[in-house]
Amino acid sequence: MALKVGDKAPLFKLYNDEQKEVGLADYGGKHLVLLFFPLAFTGVCTDELCTMRDTLPEYNQLGSSVAAISVDSVFTLARYRADQQLNFPLLSDFNKEVSRQYGALYDTFALGMEGVSKRAAFVIDAEGVVRYAEVLESAGDQPDYSAIKETLAGLQ
Repeated sequence: MALKVGDKAPLFKLYNDEQKEVGLADYGGKHLVLLFFPLAFTGVCTDELCTMRDTLPEYNQLGSSVAAISVDSVFTLARYRADQQLNFPLLSDFNKEVSRQYGALYDTFALGMEGVSKRAAFVIDAEGVVRYAEVLESAGDQPDYSAIKETLAGLQ
């Protein structure tokens, strides 16, 4: 079941691309744009994450951090982050628990793959409340960046 605006964001702890454990609580006191993406090294995912890379200062000016989650391993994510010169952490939900908690997990994805994160975007405020929630059924679509920024601006 997908999260809705006004829900308390589920707490989580995952390993990032530097093999360090990171949790939602680590972002306390700051707004967080939490992205879920299907797979590293794929076209639309690369477009999405590079868009965030290139506009990260805008999100920071709105008092927000950015983090992205996929079911890829920490090793894959480390290589992907380096290759794309991403300036925000990538978190590995290899066991698919967080994607499931956030309602952002495909049962079956392309090529018969099971348990792949859906493309999704959440804005979680400094108190851990979901202020924006977008879970996309089509992996070919990208989040509504304008709506995300609008939500963040409204939290100022």
